[in-house]
Order: sequence, then C-alpha cells, then structure tokens
Amino acid sequence: MKRLLLSLLFVALLSTTYSCRETTQEKTEDALESIGEDIENGAENAGDAIQEGADELNDEIQRNDDVMDDDA
Repeated sequence: MKRLLLSLLFVALLSTTYSCRETTQEKTEDALESIGEDIENGAENAGDAIQEGADELNDEIQRNDDVMDDDA
C-alpha cells in the first residue's frame, strides 16, 4: 500500500512538473512575441521621426533658397 501511494505521489509530482514546464515555455514564447512587437513598433516610430525630420529639413532648405533668390 505504501509503494502504491508513493508511486501515485511520484506520478503526480512528475505531471505537475511537466505541466509547469509547458506553461513556462508558453509564457516565454508570449514574452518573445511581445518583445518582437515592441521592437517593430519602435523601429516604425523611429522611421516616422526620421522622415518627419527630413521633411522639416527640406522645408527649411526650400525657405532658405527662396530668401537667397530674393536677395539676389
């Protein structure tokens, strides 16, 4: 009887450990996906900021060209 009880406890312990490992793996995968999405969003935001800066620089250059043409 004691062996049976110990065997059942051992099986229960193994199944708990196995299910926890799957849960940890799923959480890790979810975290990696979230990190990937954050990186993608950050890259898009950086690209938008660079484009906006380039547009502002172009506008400033155009205004300076207009001023230079007026002075000439």
